[in-house]
Amino acid sequence: MTEQRTRTERADAARNRRAVLCATERLLAEGGGDHVSLDRVAALAGVGKGTVFRRFGNRAGLLQALLEERSRELRDAVGNGPPPLGPGAPAPERMLAFLDGLGAIAEGNATLLSAHGQACAEDRYGDPSYRFWHHHLAALFADGRPDLDADFLAHAVLALFDGDLIRHTTPPDDPRHFTRSVQELAMALLRRD
Repeated sequence: MTEQRTRTERADAARNRRAVLCATERLLAEGGGDHVSLDRVAALAGVGKGTVFRRFGNRAGLLQALLEERSRELRDAVGNGPPPLGPGAPAPERMLAFLDGLGAIAEGNATLLSAHGQACAEDRYGDPSYRFWHHHLAALFADGRPDLDADFLAHAVLALFDGDLIRHTTPPDDPRHFTRSVQELAMALLRRD
């Protein structure tokens, strides 16, 4: 959602949007992605199904909006925050900071990532969050290793952000294991031997 749209959004529309996204999150927590439908979300949010449909279009749009909501702070910090996440730091430092932030989102929202991946499978690469993440990673790879295919490397790293993989590779006693492993892989790709 653009900044201008956020400023001009009516109070009732903003309240309904928050209620719908909270209901979606609750249904994901209770039963996973298969538990999320426009009917269930509308009922739990206390709004009509038409309200959900007009605002989000379908289940994929609803999950895209929730993922955008979860990653908004990271997006803002990448564009406007202080280094190393924001502009001004060398590519390896920015990549570590970005993957730390993205990993935290992924580890805290593995069920959302799984549901999003299934619902948006036909247009995964067109998803707004994915496009932003890919663009940023590709720019960092291009800066750090101009001799490699930065576009492909960004896709390859993002392919790891799969909800099932995150749950499978995260031991209960080490909740940041996934993120550290992705960071190590990215740093290995940036190294020149």
